[in-house]
Amino acid sequence: MRRVSACCFISLFSRTNQKHKDKDKLTQRTREAMENPMYNAANNVEIAVQKANDSNHGCATNIVLNHDFSEGLHLWHPNNCDGFVVSAESAHPEGTSEKLGGNYAVVSNRKECWQGLEQDITARVSPGATYTVSARVGVSGPLQGSTDVLATLKLENQGSGTSYLFIGRASVSKEKWEKLEGTFSLPAMPDRVVFYFEGPSPGVDILIESVVITCSSPSECESVSQRCFAAGDENVILNPNFEDGLNNWSGRGCKIVLHDSMADGKIVPLSGKYFASATERTQNWNGIQQEITGKVQRKLAYDVTAVVRIFGNNVTNSDVRVTLWVQTPNLREQYIGVANAQATDKDWVQLQGKFLLNGSPSKVVVYVEGPPSGTDILLNSLIVKHAEKTPPSPPPVIENPAFGVNIIQNSSLSDGTNGWFPLGNCTLNVATGSPHILPPMARESLGPHEPLSGRYILVTNRTQTWMGPAQMITDKVKLFLTYQVSGWVRIGSGASGPQNVNVALGVDSQWVNGGQVEVNGDGWHEIGGSFRIEKQPSKVMVYVQGPSPGVDLMVAGVQIFPVDRQARFRYLRRQTDQNRKRDVILKFSGVDSSTLLGTMVLVKQTQNTFPLGSCMSRTNIDNEDFVDFFTKNFNWAVFGNELKWYWTEPQQGNFNYQDADEMLALCKSHNIQTRGHCIFWEVINTVQSWVQSLNKNDLMTAVQNRLTGLLTRYKGKFMHYDVNNEMLHGSFYQDRLGKDIRANMFKTAHQLDLSALLFVNDYHVEDGCDPRSSPEKYIQHILDLQEQGAPVGGIGIQGHIDSPVGPIVCSALDKLGILGLPIWFTELDVSSINEYVRGDDLEVMLREAFAHPAVDGIMLWGFWELFMSRNNSHLVNAEGDINEAGKRYLALRKEWLSHAHGHIDDQGQFQFRGFHGTYTLEIINSSKKVSKTFVVDNGDLPLVVPIDL
Repeated sequence: MRRVSACCFISLFSRTNQKHKDKDKLTQRTREAMENPMYNAANNVEIAVQKANDSNHGCATNIVLNHDFSEGLHLWHPNNCDGFVVSAESAHPEGTSEKLGGNYAVVSNRKECWQGLEQDITARVSPGATYTVSARVGVSGPLQGSTDVLATLKLENQGSGTSYLFIGRASVSKEKWEKLEGTFSLPAMPDRVVFYFEGPSPGVDILIESVVITCSSPSECESVSQRCFAAGDENVILNPNFEDGLNNWSGRGCKIVLHDSMADGKIVPLSGKYFASATERTQNWNGIQQEITGKVQRKLAYDVTAVVRIFGNNVTNSDVRVTLWVQTPNLREQYIGVANAQATDKDWVQLQGKFLLNGSPSKVVVYVEGPPSGTDILLNSLIVKHAEKTPPSPPPVIENPAFGVNIIQNSSLSDGTNGWFPLGNCTLNVATGSPHILPPMARESLGPHEPLSGRYILVTNRTQTWMGPAQMITDKVKLFLTYQVSGWVRIGSGASGPQNVNVALGVDSQWVNGGQVEVNGDGWHEIGGSFRIEKQPSKVMVYVQGPSPGVDLMVAGVQIFPVDRQARFRYLRRQTDQNRKRDVILKFSGVDSSTLLGTMVLVKQTQNTFPLGSCMSRTNIDNEDFVDFFTKNFNWAVFGNELKWYWTEPQQGNFNYQDADEMLALCKSHNIQTRGHCIFWEVINTVQSWVQSLNKNDLMTAVQNRLTGLLTRYKGKFMHYDVNNEMLHGSFYQDRLGKDIRANMFKTAHQLDLSALLFVNDYHVEDGCDPRSSPEKYIQHILDLQEQGAPVGGIGIQGHIDSPVGPIVCSALDKLGILGLPIWFTELDVSSINEYVRGDDLEVMLREAFAHPAVDGIMLWGFWELFMSRNNSHLVNAEGDINEAGKRYLALRKEWLSHAHGHIDDQGQFQFRGFHGTYTLEIINSSKKVSKTFVVDNGDLPLVVPIDL
């Protein structure tokens, strides 16, 4: 066997955390391993490097996914270098004489010989089987003669570290493609198996045209034949329709029975001949299950479809769920909710969902659960398939959007109540005396506008809260347009207290919130909100409702109009320039000023210091693709659940800080700052049962222990804490421990960690759709806490928003800004079935926040599909493809970096205006190039930066 270069010895056998020993210090054992491929004493792995059989036997399915790069680099990953795919139809690599008929991958910008292209094949290989490898490879770049391209396996074991297994190599020159062949076998299964190419010297590109890995031993392959189809489009569930009885199925804590009918023939299968029941259930998690270990691969998305119904125990409907139980190699357990639906005892219903595994599990079980004990679960079929990629929806085409044009008929009431009708048996009349001015939020959107008429609708004889004026707008609403809602409302005398007034839309049978406000009997109140319709309705009605029966309602100046987002963006760009940039004067010294005149200066911003962060979960950090996107595109992090009390102490005295510790370690290694979310949560259904069961004294002790334990352990590690989440929407602790408990939580937290900024945090503050958390209510809440001595250091606006309208968001920020506290969007997400519209929504929120001087940071509530709290809100699809909303986010990050170039003037200076952050500076003249770094911080006056040359 021909010996490869010493550099490749190191990359294969002496690699530790990508730091390589000097090639002269190679151990004798390493050389023996390379010269005798049967030898790998360190890992007891048998290798057989030989020519691959041309005819594959047994399971002939290629276990390499996207083997011909027809899907680009999907599921392939360049290892600390660059990679791309080109069509060989239009071009072929420099120096090669062959022109291929398909695509090929190019691995470029290689700085080390071990860098190349890799794919995780853990779920598609099994110990004991022999696998044959065949690939077509080439090289390109600065190369004289030939070089070796190698195929290698990386074997990761949590307990014993990482080892490397040589498979085969090909001697390649720039003239032509070569076949690389070899075989491998694993006597034991590592936690992770990665196949990759490496070998040539730095600077030489590796070219790969196709890769095939098949199981070459029929008997050994039988045990993994099920895995072969799991990588394709077939169902990974065995016996999915019970045609083979109950084989491959088992009960999860209960008994399972096969049926062809039940209930005297009233229940028969929806499809096929049989169904199964999970019976004698004593817990809601009891059900029917199948183990699918080895049949699903990490980082691949799977669609799940189940057909179910319920039976017995006098339960007519119940929630039924498909759940995944996952055990990791270190015996951690994880439960993944995949699908749920309301099932009935009358008909079969279909559950549909999707899942993705980030890590390499040691065991995976899928099961159906949910109904109360005593109720049988009936399962007709279960399908788990690799999810097909669905192309994104095209950008919506909206003809004549008529921005700013009111779609309400007879809004001025100049024609009486024509166009309006009473919803219910109430009475509508026209009266005068309402405001003539446009409500402020509408004025911000519409600009100069003629005065309102002063007429209003008086609604009397209301006997239900939903009664009020209504109008049909079905033919006037256009799909995917965002509409702003505006109006004046007032209530009559006789109300027992403040009343909620709501502009609502009936979209077929669905209620859509167009805005809400709490109204006292003391004058006119602005009501504002927004909505968007994304599926063609048959009927759309707008109506005003809300006050208690018997309370008169007055409505004036109702406007519903589509908003011009691009016009708003132009305004926000000007605001951004004013609030997020600073004039900079680079003042050069150290050499004769006359020699500097005309010298070229290049200024490039490398980092904007404005905090842009995201939520993450512990399981996310097992996915290197997630980590790569996160660390490149965010500078702050918040943990979705892993710091919450129900996670860190699910049972009293049973603590779990390991997840948060590991996430903190990742953030620290990438210089990412972290927010602590959250110490407490006021909403009762988020409080673990053992806490709810405590008496007052024990609860007070538990609260103190929670504060001391958490903030002592992480002192100085979290920059912020959300102290008591959603106090405007819950009152568990206050109800049980008294009003002072909230302020005392802040005081104690501050004493335990003086460095942390302590936040309030709540939702629907910015969108006008929840009177409980209006800006006015939030301001009063914060003032009350401060009056009790609470050291409130920041205002958290969660930002779970639909169809956002800039002026409505800005109005909330303006009001909250009077408190002088930093405002953060702490959990921002937007949702639309159309990626382009979702991108528009995200741009609205990011631009409004970044342009507003009171906002100090933005945290997204996730970005990766299947790991978001809301559907249709992700920026990156489950398998790592950046969608249109994600591209919009990246474009804004790029826009918010400043670059400048020019020449030093006769005063030895160079001036520019740039965003706050870190910059690199290059000064270029005929004799040399000098590089410097500097920082532009916040300030009103021009920043003078001395540059000593």
